[in-house]
Amino acid sequence: MSKYSKRKSSSDDSDSEEERRKVDIKERDEFAKRLKEKDESKVRKIAVPAGSGAVEAAKRLKLMDDVAREDLIPKLRVESRRMYLAKRKEDKVQELEADIVDDEYLFDEGILTEAEKRDRAHKKQVLQLAKEHEKARELERIQRYRMPLQDGKIEPEQDITENEPPQSEQSKWESDQMSSAVFKFGAKDKKAQQEYELLLDDEIEFVQALQMPGIVKDKKKESSQTPQAKVLTTIEETQKSLPIYPFKKDLIAAIRDHQVLIIEGETGSGKTTQIPQYLYEAGYTDGDKIIGCTQPRRVAAMSVAARVAHEMAVKLGNEVGYAIRFEDCTSQRTRIKYMTDGTLHREFLSEPDLASYSVMIIDEAHERTLHTDILFGLVKDITKFRSDLKLLISSATLDATKFSEFFDDAPIFRIPGRRFPVDIYYTKAPEADYIDACVVSILQIHATQPHGDILVFLTGQDEIETCQEMLQERVRRLGSKLSELIILPVYANLPSDMQARIFMPTPIGARKVVLATNIAETSLTIDNIVYVIDPGFAKQNNFNSRTGMESLMVVPISKASANQRAGRAGRVAPGKCFRLYTAWAYKHELEDNTVPEIQRINLGNAVLTLKALGINDLVHFDFLDPPPHETLVLALEQLYALGALNHHGELTKLGRRMAEFPLDPMMAKMLIASEKYRCSEEIATIAAMLSVNGAIFYRPKDKLIHADTARKNFHVPGGDHLTLLNVYNQWQQCDFSTHWCYENFIQHRSMKRARDVRDQLVGLMQRVEMDLVSGITETINIRKAITAGYFYHVARLSKGGNYKTAKHNQTVSIHPNSSLFQELPRWLLYHELVFTTKEFMRQVTEIESKWLLEVAPHYYKPKELEDSTNKKMPKEIGRSGPDGTN
Repeated sequence: MSKYSKRKSSSDDSDSEEERRKVDIKERDEFAKRLKEKDESKVRKIAVPAGSGAVEAAKRLKLMDDVAREDLIPKLRVESRRMYLAKRKEDKVQELEADIVDDEYLFDEGILTEAEKRDRAHKKQVLQLAKEHEKARELERIQRYRMPLQDGKIEPEQDITENEPPQSEQSKWESDQMSSAVFKFGAKDKKAQQEYELLLDDEIEFVQALQMPGIVKDKKKESSQTPQAKVLTTIEETQKSLPIYPFKKDLIAAIRDHQVLIIEGETGSGKTTQIPQYLYEAGYTDGDKIIGCTQPRRVAAMSVAARVAHEMAVKLGNEVGYAIRFEDCTSQRTRIKYMTDGTLHREFLSEPDLASYSVMIIDEAHERTLHTDILFGLVKDITKFRSDLKLLISSATLDATKFSEFFDDAPIFRIPGRRFPVDIYYTKAPEADYIDACVVSILQIHATQPHGDILVFLTGQDEIETCQEMLQERVRRLGSKLSELIILPVYANLPSDMQARIFMPTPIGARKVVLATNIAETSLTIDNIVYVIDPGFAKQNNFNSRTGMESLMVVPISKASANQRAGRAGRVAPGKCFRLYTAWAYKHELEDNTVPEIQRINLGNAVLTLKALGINDLVHFDFLDPPPHETLVLALEQLYALGALNHHGELTKLGRRMAEFPLDPMMAKMLIASEKYRCSEEIATIAAMLSVNGAIFYRPKDKLIHADTARKNFHVPGGDHLTLLNVYNQWQQCDFSTHWCYENFIQHRSMKRARDVRDQLVGLMQRVEMDLVSGITETINIRKAITAGYFYHVARLSKGGNYKTAKHNQTVSIHPNSSLFQELPRWLLYHELVFTTKEFMRQVTEIESKWLLEVAPHYYKPKELEDSTNKKMPKEIGRSGPDGTN
């Protein structure tokens, strides 16, 4: 119905005829005007005013009536769809081709399942059909008939690329990213001259800088053999393959001709395992004499002794044994004895002239541990009056000349150690996150390099666990097409059975990657290592004599350590070392040698042992590198405050009893003070638990909440020392159950070690004639006994809510794992300070300030503690003097 008829029907009788007529005329005029404008718009206008583009576009749109628009839009859609499908086809073909190429580069035919093989064959067939279809289209396009022009010539075919729009910034960026993602690995197989290409999310570009030469005689024959091709089936073949074997006779002759001999040889040359066996065969154990060999680490002494016992076909503990702190695996039949340098250090107390030894080998001398440096001075003194004692100093670096000068120009016997050359690669630019760079490098090597295991050097347990987790996640994400990658961590707190897994042979078709601390740098030799990844960092213990704080910090390694790490690769085949730092950084930022431990740690235990040996003039003791004067003086002051030295600097009766314990002087004082407070049984347990403290509580990544809850269930009022005592007592009440440890997230092996340590401590306490008594119902005496030994380690709550050490006024914090983390006791005693993000107190116990006046009246003044005894807020202390001693 029209608007006109609507208006007419809706009018009522009251409207006049005149008004109706005016409305009708007006509506007819408007209707006529609209028809006229519509007709005029269909007329084509020749002259268009400038700047009327928008008006013209609008009028063109008006030309399209409803019927025309319905005809045109479907045609446009079809054309657009054809153009899109043509472009999509081209992209899909390229994508399929790249997918097939990458699949063939990465995965051998032999490791694919039947479904994966059918999938690969289907992809190839589809690609072939697509290419044939495109060729047919090109043939049709080339041979098609073209309409001739007016002059008879054929119209030339247009170049499509001329009409293409210019490339956008986005497409340029995408093409650059795709080209950079196709990685050409720097270390390529020289025999096949083949570059490995791997499509990865990230990659690290390495640059080869130099090559460490090898000593292989028949290089062509040896280099052609992979680790799998050359398998040494017997122990005799393995021994003969070591670099030291050709020099066996010359070495024995040199030892007979010289009392002191410096032996320089690369790690893995066979010094540690073969020289004691050569001496055993040469008769140096006649007359029940012993060949001693020291190692800087417990794990090294145990693993090397087990290896030598296996080679000699004897039971470990009989002819070949080892002795470490709190563990003695020797017998009356032992003739080759491996031990830590600290263990030999303590043997001087009972046998100052080492009368039972015919040969003493100081192995891994280049590591320059505290006990090794002290042993240098002691054994040098012994050789002056024991002409029958042979002394061998074994080093793996170029410090041999320095050792020779220290031992009165002793001769140097050099053993070539690296059988195969090692290529060394540096990154083009520094890496921001070296843990992530390690993960990427491992995957690059695993996907592109020939057979051979990988050794990665990291700084500690936390980094190793982080790297292991990241690596497992990325391997899982890549799927099952990659060959098997066996990830094996090794660090000090790891249970020994898990540490032993790194020595197991790698299964065929798999690759082993060992994530290790610097323990694998020199002390351990792992077979089949071909690739080494070196981030360039290590953890180092540093002692600040001004603040009395000991911190374990991550620092850059030295050039000598970097070369040691690289040398681990060239033992079974030509190796490669990938350093995650630049060549410029190696040359200009790394020190030549590592700072000796004697110059950067607390010397309290060493000074006590030297005093017990009768060496009173420590300033003029024959050190290879003298310690700082301040550190030496601080150690003497600490021993004087503990009562181990008198005012003349001589050892007291208490000091002699303390020297019998292979412990820190403060812990030894705590044990002896427990007799006075009638809680020696409990203190022995606490000392044993503190010796394995870092490996008691197990905290798996997937059960953090359960593990933390189980740990909180052991918390008792008083502090962490009493918590450790509670853990051991509950374990003892459960008959030392393994299942109980599993349920409470506690490492059973660590608890077993704590039990063994406790048994040995009890034996030493009986040796110094201590009464073993128990006072479990009263914790005050237990805390007083701890305070008697650790009054040096006391902190107080300051006005700002932070803790500050009592003497040095150093700001410290309670470790988050502590049972007192949520509480704020006024006075705390801590076992050790650890510097990570800040200074943390580990193993803290709440004490009362008046106890300090009871156990150490010579060290603390009443004025320093009166604000706390009067229940006032603590004042800042330390104004009376830098140390506060009388």
